[in-house]
Amino acid sequence: MAQETILVIDDEKEIRDLIGIYLTNEGYTVLKAADGIEGLQYLEENNVHLVVLDIMMPRLDGIHACMKIRESRNVPIIMLSAKSQDMDKIMGLTTGADDYVTKPFQPLELVARIKSQLRRYLRLNQTDGSPQATTVQQQDVISIDELVINIPTHEVKVDGKDIKLTPREFAILELLARNPGVVFSTEKIYEQVWNEPFYESENTVMVHIRNLREKLENNPRKPRYIKTVWGVGYKIEQ
Repeated sequence: MAQETILVIDDEKEIRDLIGIYLTNEGYTVLKAADGIEGLQYLEENNVHLVVLDIMMPRLDGIHACMKIRESRNVPIIMLSAKSQDMDKIMGLTTGADDYVTKPFQPLELVARIKSQLRRYLRLNQTDGSPQATTVQQQDVISIDELVINIPTHEVKVDGKDIKLTPREFAILELLARNPGVVFSTEKIYEQVWNEPFYESENTVMVHIRNLREKLENNPRKPRYIKTVWGVGYKIEQ
């Protein structure tokens, strides 16, 4: 059974309770908060592995709560919203969310997305401190010019400066960096990183690529690392 703790932040008690029932049945520990301020307090007091975050809430909405979380944590964040327009999705992803689920949603689909996010997050952050683990970490570092990616520790540096990435951003960067010179279409990136079939998800990938460039590049309009191959996709050159 799972041991991870999931924080559900939503001002609708029925939604919190519904999600809580499904996640508890999967073995997760579930914390519930009615707004962003209460959610941030839970984060300070507990070891949370993933956040399910509603956008429209009183006191502190999901967008601003997401921004506050990203100031100090890289835990996966799944946004919930009754809005389904592309711009609303882009806003959520731009502020640091890893995924976006539109209300009304199928609880089992949300659970599947949560499991997918947790698998990647826990794999990227799993270290045991043993000498063998240290050796693996030393071997699993990718350097491209001034960009250094430590896969096991989920650390990224550019010109010696630490760069904070969300789990999705890191996964995209890892995919491209592990395959230098290979061009990945938005469809292929989505299927590889999200582990689900591509369906009208081009904007999702594009927003994450844009976020990556904003964080990695001195001039995002003239990227040094993540190159666009027009009409085909994206690549990193060694």
